[in-house]
Amino acid sequence: MFPFASRSVLLAAMLMTGWTAVADEPAPPFPGTKSAYHGFDRYDFEVDGQKCVVVVPMQAAKGKPWIWRAEFFDHRPEIDLALVRKGFYLAYMNVGNTFGCPSAMKHFDAFYQFLTAKHGFSAKPVLEGLSRGGLYVYNWGAAHPDQVGVIIGDNPVCDFKSWPGGKGKGPGSAGDWKKLIVDYGFADEAAALAYDKNPIDNLAPLAKAKVPLLHICGDADEVVPYPENTVLLKQRYEKLGGTIHVIVKPGLKHHPHGLDDPAPAVEFVLKHLGL
Repeated sequence: MFPFASRSVLLAAMLMTGWTAVADEPAPPFPGTKSAYHGFDRYDFEVDGQKCVVVVPMQAAKGKPWIWRAEFFDHRPEIDLALVRKGFYLAYMNVGNTFGCPSAMKHFDAFYQFLTAKHGFSAKPVLEGLSRGGLYVYNWGAAHPDQVGVIIGDNPVCDFKSWPGGKGKGPGSAGDWKKLIVDYGFADEAAALAYDKNPIDNLAPLAKAKVPLLHICGDADEVVPYPENTVLLKQRYEKLGGTIHVIVKPGLKHHPHGLDDPAPAVEFVLKHLGL
């Protein structure tokens, strides 16, 4: 439209008057509110009507691996942060205190689809279940065994009859037990006790898919008794041919969770994901 000389004059005039073009800023990688989380970018947004968090590594590892924390986000995050430093994304969806019930798992399906199909995350995340979070990761994992890289359990609930039911050696939680019966849609307590899809009962799909398991447990756990949960799950998983490694914290109870040195967990994850 303009001859070269005219364009030069126009550019000079723009500079003299202080006018500058503002380049379009790149769109953020995720919607919602951006904030800082232990030195990394954090995004808070909603998927399927549920509050979600994604923490972004400085440099994503090949294949965009991710760790999916199922409960108690930011409680003892040493393993999470160590993996983020290795290039993993950290993801969390808050479905409330719903014990891994079917409606919660449908929300998880939507979150998984959002992160893998829309944002290119790895098809096989690391699932991390701390305490009651064990119900979430094992229920979702057993329903989608080919979409799981590794499962990490931290003093995990592996049988809701143990907690919150309190039908073993632990005290359970009466209020949570009543809520669980409602959340799962059981007709009564007898129906809940007859349920055969607790993690300890539903390991075959994970074993067939060769999903490696890592549990971190205090062997004196008074809330989620170790023998009723991890010990029983380990026996059954190995009988099915599955791989499980347990890091035992001798004499420790349900708290503290986590590992002061997350290196063993990180090494387990990297080894089994081939990273």
